[in-house]
Amino acid sequence: MSILITNIKQLLQVRKSNTTIVKGADMKILPIIENAYVYIENDTIIEYGSMTDFNEIEADTVIDATGKIVLPSWCDSHTHTVYAGDRTSEFVDRIKGLSYAEIANRGGGILNSAKVLQETSEDDLFAQSIKRVNEIIAMGTGAIEIKTGYGLTVEAELKMLRVIKRIKQESLAKIVPTLLAAHAIPKEYQNKKEDYLKLIIEELIPKAASLKIAQYIDVFCEEGYFNLSETEAILEAGAKYNLRPKIHVNQFNVLGGVALGVKHNALSVDHLEELEKEDIEALKKNETIPVALPGCSYFLSIPYTPARQLIDAGLPLAIATDFNPGSSPSGNMNFIVASACIKLKMTPEEAINAATINGAYAMGISNMYGSITRGKKANLIITKPLNDYTEIPYAFAHNHLDSVIINGAHII
Repeated sequence: MSILITNIKQLLQVRKSNTTIVKGADMKILPIIENAYVYIENDTIIEYGSMTDFNEIEADTVIDATGKIVLPSWCDSHTHTVYAGDRTSEFVDRIKGLSYAEIANRGGGILNSAKVLQETSEDDLFAQSIKRVNEIIAMGTGAIEIKTGYGLTVEAELKMLRVIKRIKQESLAKIVPTLLAAHAIPKEYQNKKEDYLKLIIEELIPKAASLKIAQYIDVFCEEGYFNLSETEAILEAGAKYNLRPKIHVNQFNVLGGVALGVKHNALSVDHLEELEKEDIEALKKNETIPVALPGCSYFLSIPYTPARQLIDAGLPLAIATDFNPGSSPSGNMNFIVASACIKLKMTPEEAINAATINGAYAMGISNMYGSITRGKKANLIITKPLNDYTEIPYAFAHNHLDSVIINGAHII
């Protein structure tokens, strides 16, 4: 199967060499070819260039992209897409003035989602979740990290991993599984936290590792959830099974989770709505990438990640949806790119870099995803006719997508 896309108005994120991360001032640079073409064979980008240099290529499918923009599909490096039911009642409670913490203290939040998921069959959970994944793909996302964490029992967490594996097998999108081993304290362990930690370390992590599904381990390092010493114990337990950290830090409070993540060679530290100078200095010490989740800030009306501080300090930044039923119930990366420009004060070039190459890096897959590069996977977005790529974040509530190609398959 081969696809040739011709007369592309703007071909974005073109990288001759296999760039895997973009940092600091380089995030303002978005390589573009005007009036371009791209040639795909099977699931791979084979050739691209300017139409002025184009020599006729035979292809099974030819797409005329006159007036349209082509760019790599979005890489969403932080989601909780596998869950059961919804939390619309909490949405109304929040409108009435209850905070995220107050809802959680009443038995809502993560505990609410866990109860529903535990009562949902594996087949039903898969059906609900694959539907969301397909919706995300149709909005231009071609690579998705999916966390567990709504199980809160060993069996329910393993059920989530098995569902993620089924999605990975059946979806065209690249799926990256993460074991969110410590997301919240179950009600029955509220006064026995040490027992729950023991359960995570001695039973959940070994059993999850034996399934050989998860690639990463995550912890919600936050006041009222898991402190630094507890987080470190879980990360160390995961390391014994080659599970690299990708952790929640600094959402509501600064506990020192960023430095802890760096210490344990975390691939990413995610949220960072609260940030201190010490966090930035810690991030300069290795290749851990910070990830901003503006959809969560929008939905909860909490501060936005100070992206300018991170980028201006020479650091990389990725952006992701945090798609989940309670604090960010949207997997629309187009909105996240717009939010990064409007609320995080990122340029369109920075936002697109953060949602493609750097998003792929935050999943450990940027050697094959996130840019238009010969030999990389053919995951592409084709927009409707636009004047310029900056219209994507500018007209933030419009659907700019004409079609999506995932693994070389033209799906819409």
